[in-house]
Amino acid sequence: MHVQHLNCGTMCPRPAGLIQAQGGGVGPARLVCHCLLIELKSGWALVDSGLGTRDIAHARQRLGGAFLNFVAPTLDVSECAVTQLGKLGLQASDVRTLLPTHLDLDHAGGISDFPEATVHLLAREHISANAREGMLGRERYKPAQWRDAKFELHEARGERWFGFESVRPLPHSNDEVLIIPLPGHTHGHAGIAVRTGKGWLLHAGDAYFSHQEQLGKRAPLGLEVFQGLLQVDRRQRLHNRARLAELVRAHGSEVTVFCAHDPHELRALQESSRQPA
Repeated sequence: MHVQHLNCGTMCPRPAGLIQAQGGGVGPARLVCHCLLIELKSGWALVDSGLGTRDIAHARQRLGGAFLNFVAPTLDVSECAVTQLGKLGLQASDVRTLLPTHLDLDHAGGISDFPEATVHLLAREHISANAREGMLGRERYKPAQWRDAKFELHEARGERWFGFESVRPLPHSNDEVLIIPLPGHTHGHAGIAVRTGKGWLLHAGDAYFSHQEQLGKRAPLGLEVFQGLLQVDRRQRLHNRARLAELVRAHGSEVTVFCAHDPHELRALQESSRQPA
């Protein structure tokens, strides 16, 4: 299966010294929106979609002042998934499947750039996104990004996969793409696993934020605080973070785990994917 690792939105919050693993001082940090472009037999698929072209064109209305002020996205249209696909000779209509790990605004903005695609999502996340409960719900979920999308919703029940329960295969994927419930960051948050010729890739979304967390260490203080502010269930979030770290320890040769925003992980996987098999 052909997989490409894309950055579909750079974010530059301050101070870098509280956000990056090393150095940075009071200047801007660099976080990414790590997305996967996958070639399936049924067409192309995107795991997460980052920020979209309409987010760039109408940033204040689509993203809100809080996100713009505190997260400081670069708002570069060349990073949008649909723009990057064009450089690969693909059109928006070639993408038939979207697999957001959840519907936070920095993961779902590109959905509106692919109107012909079906969005596969855990049903619990769809409920939460439409309810938009409290200030957190209103800030993280922006219905304009996905209001007109065609959803196919999935319940959190199914088979086991490396110890994770209730795993649902993407329909018609021959069990090569799996939706894995990882609640805590949001109620319907999920990881997306993709089987390749080199083993499994597991996009863990926002189940953790720093590669240090997969090494048994704490994330930088700023990221720890940020994760705490955005969580809806601390116990579940920490439980799933620990399970992912254990998956890496026990099955790291079979499963490559990465999160949505760590530039270190993105760079390593991009370099690895360019190496011959």
